[in-house]
Amino acid sequence: MSAAPGRSPASAHRSPQGEGTPVNKPLFECQHLAKRYGDTTVVDDLSFRIAPGECLGVIGPNGAGKTTTIRMCLGLTTPDAGSITAFGLDMPRDALAIKAQLGVVSQIDTLDPDFSCAENLLVYGRYFGMGAAQIRPRIPQLLEFAALSHKADAKPGELSGGMKRRLSLARALVNDPQLLMLDEPTTGLDPQARHLMWERLQQLLQQGKSILLTTHFMDEAERLCSRLLVLDHGRKIAEGRPRELIAQHLEPDVVEVYGNGALALAQAPEHAALRALAARVEVSGETVFFYTAQAMPLLAALGQHHQLRTLHRPANLEDLFLKLTGRQIREDG
Repeated sequence: MSAAPGRSPASAHRSPQGEGTPVNKPLFECQHLAKRYGDTTVVDDLSFRIAPGECLGVIGPNGAGKTTTIRMCLGLTTPDAGSITAFGLDMPRDALAIKAQLGVVSQIDTLDPDFSCAENLLVYGRYFGMGAAQIRPRIPQLLEFAALSHKADAKPGELSGGMKRRLSLARALVNDPQLLMLDEPTTGLDPQARHLMWERLQQLLQQGKSILLTTHFMDEAERLCSRLLVLDHGRKIAEGRPRELIAQHLEPDVVEVYGNGALALAQAPEHAALRALAARVEVSGETVFFYTAQAMPLLAALGQHHQLRTLHRPANLEDLFLKLTGRQIREDG
């Protein structure tokens, strides 16, 4: 396992106000952010904070305002209301000083196709005012961290999707940032590549980095995030630790039922007594979800329906997401 790269001479570029931020103060804070496009409110009175060494996950359906929030945090979009402070500095007044302490991995691949992996790191470091003498010693560490030492001279077009995402993460670490902003960093990756990315992000958290992460993968959010922010229609609808949110909003057990006759259990009057064994019943496609605090009586009753298949499991973040935001598919935009 490769160790995460440590502090570098890039830290010399941080604003003196940012150094020594008291541990009892948030590293990053947004208060009452709002953003409108015409008559559409994309972000509505949104407040949150990120503590040093914390991973804050932002989840929500398409159009919930996640990417717009990230863009405002990066100074790429100006909020219509509200304030953003980071490292003791104000956005947008101190945008350059704040960005010097941030690392960013966007949804879209922004690697330069004409440069090798090593050259991508070198050129990106120059954007932070770092000289080649500062950057070059970090390049082997960053490539090793990204498991790309053997690809130092390869160009991005020769890399797999997972390799490109790890190179983007390594590039975001060139300036030794205090806070990483990752916008759906594992979208499009296969399971092996996703797990390797998770491992690297865990290493960064163990090193004391802070992370703001948007994701559509609930298992990713549960693995990485110490707290979650749930957005819908631009508003914060829930915030807290993953397991605490699950306990607060959901019954502890879920029984999924599918197969011939499953939908009748959720709808037919003759099955009302069975439905009464659950606190809540939902249908998605051909599957019926029974949410309950006492699964054994329900499972015993379902055992009389031999043609059905059942899955008994604890409630998870996906259940939370669907309860808070609904099961209806949202289109992008």
